[in-house]
Amino acid sequence: MIKRIDHIAIAVQGLEATVGFFADKLGLPFSHISDEPEQHAQVAFFPVGGSEVELVAPTDTTSGLAKWLEKRGEGLHHLCLEVDDLDAVLARLAAQGVQLINPTPVTNSAGRRLAFVHPKATHGVLIELYEEQKP
Repeated sequence: MIKRIDHIAIAVQGLEATVGFFADKLGLPFSHISDEPEQHAQVAFFPVGGSEVELVAPTDTTSGLAKWLEKRGEGLHHLCLEVDDLDAVLARLAAQGVQLINPTPVTNSAGRRLAFVHPKATHGVLIELYEEQKP
């Protein structure tokens, strides 16, 4: 059911200083920045192999991401896994009593369906599950 690691997201206060570090100092190939209004965030994308490193910065001081940063500081935010059938994976997890942040998928600005598994269920790691838009 899990196809691959899609991305690793790093929470940052802002993109200006951090994009330069990851691109110039580490040498990661910078792709683009995307506004994600439904997530109250901006995301900078760095493709690496078949996955990406994403820098995620809040655009709203009251968002979940902003609160997360205030509590924990900058650092690893979540691991995203691509699945072939998001509805089936969520149903299986729910049937097993796994705590989900999104019991039903949401759709982001790129048309991807996604859902988050609560870190209390995953030994402290926020996990995003996503599926590519079906034709």
